[in-house]
Amino acid sequence: MTVTCCIRYLLDPFQLEAFERYARNWAAIIPRCGGDLLGYFMPHEGTNNVALALISFPSLAAYEAYRARLEADPEGAANFRFAQERRFILGEERTWLRALPPAGP
Repeated sequence: MTVTCCIRYLLDPFQLEAFERYARNWAAIIPRCGGDLLGYFMPHEGTNNVALALISFPSLAAYEAYRARLEADPEGAANFRFAQERRFILGEERTWLRALPPAGP
C-alpha cells in the first residue's frame, strides 16, 4: 500500500523566497533518495505562512530507508543546514495518508 507523507510547514511570511529555494532544492534530492515527490505547494491566497509538501512511498519501511539515505546525502544535509541557519521554518507537522481507490459504478 502506497503511503503519502503530507508535511505542513509554518513559515516566516517574510522569508517565503528562502523557503521556495529550500523546496526547489528537494526536487532533485528527494527522488534520488527514494521518495516520490508529488510537489511543494506555496501560499497563494489567504494564509500567507503555510506551505505543504506531499511525498509518497511504497511503504513505511521504504520511508525509513529513504530517511537514512537523505541524512547521508551531502546535498540533503546542506539543504537542512540552510533551513536551520535561515530559520524560515517555524514549525512542521507530518500526517500520513493513504489514497482511496476511485468509487466503482
